[in-house]
Amino acid sequence: MPLRINDQIEIADWELTEQFMRASGPGGQNVNKVATAVELRFEADRSPALPAPVKARLRRLAGRRWTKEGAIVIQCDETRSQARNREIARERLADLIRAALKRPKPRVATRPTLGSKKRRLKQKKVRGEVKALRGKVDGDE
Repeated sequence: MPLRINDQIEIADWELTEQFMRASGPGGQNVNKVATAVELRFEADRSPALPAPVKARLRRLAGRRWTKEGAIVIQCDETRSQARNREIARERLADLIRAALKRPKPRVATRPTLGSKKRRLKQKKVRGEVKALRGKVDGDE
């Protein structure tokens, strides 16, 4: 079943790879028997569904989850249900891609106000005086 991001973007099944493994944490003996944790792998770099600027933003947003091969790896072992963990992992990937779709607002350069400049210089002067008073004491007196 393809992963729908929005009206224009849909990720095909062949781009997603799921691997199931045994999870740690709660679940009793079920943990030792059933592979409930999921590792979702999305080959983002090679995906035809995503435009280049979105891929660049996605790489920055993914952080450590982005591999050297250009894939995003998302792991989930929150619940005892394999199907629920699979849904959570797919939703996390979709949220990550939706975040990358939003173009960041360009920063508008502003100048510091005159008041802020004066406050900064006054604070520097006060700090310098405090440090000057820490100097060696003359033994003349």
